[in-house]
Amino acid sequence: MPKCLVVEDSRLARKELVGLLENIGSFESIVQAQDAEAAHAALIEHQPDVIFLDIHLPGKNGFEFLESLDHIPKVIFTTAYDEFAIKSFDYNAIDYLLKPIKKERLEKAINKLDLSEKSTKKTATLNQQVFVRDGEKAWFVKLSEVRIFESVGNYCRLYFEDQKPLIQKSLNYLEGVLDEEHFFRVNRQQIINLNYIEKLDAWFNGSLKLTLKTGEVIEVSRRQSHRIKNRFSL
Repeated sequence: MPKCLVVEDSRLARKELVGLLENIGSFESIVQAQDAEAAHAALIEHQPDVIFLDIHLPGKNGFEFLESLDHIPKVIFTTAYDEFAIKSFDYNAIDYLLKPIKKERLEKAINKLDLSEKSTKKTATLNQQVFVRDGEKAWFVKLSEVRIFESVGNYCRLYFEDQKPLIQKSLNYLEGVLDEEHFFRVNRQQIINLNYIEKLDAWFNGSLKLTLKTGEVIEVSRRQSHRIKNRFSL
């Protein structure tokens, strides 16, 4: 069974939520944390599959806590904000629960989670969800939706839908954690999602040019062109 982490600074609210979760019985264990620092330690020690995360926390708030993580489990926000205020944040969390939390509403949120399997791989797979924030906008994005990772100094730009936010990770770091079955470094500046390739064309000096399904054209370095030809048996 999966594990979950409840991050809530109010002792009473934390106790009530934990009681509801224990009653529902969907989780093998329920770890508790009262702030971002304790939550970070709990993530390392217990590796939960799901976080029930309050937005208002002492020190780092819920959003800042997520920004500090390299990888995050699935997240369900718990908050006192009303529905319209939450929507204004433009977050794509799995769900959010309004306090006081009702058992029926909590069960619906849990049913949205795919808890049947937990990947044991250390690589970031297509189903991995990452937190991205750019100014006032923020998203939870599945890596399967990201078509290009592009180096911008010590940052990296993510291309998904019509968005191009920056994250504080280098391309070298991402190359080390992304699943090589689906992500390929085509040159010094870019990693692409192989599922987005529309066609491959010969370029010059034996190199290739890729056209993505979104119409973007990517030049592949000569060295990586040899690798991608072998990959696709060209």
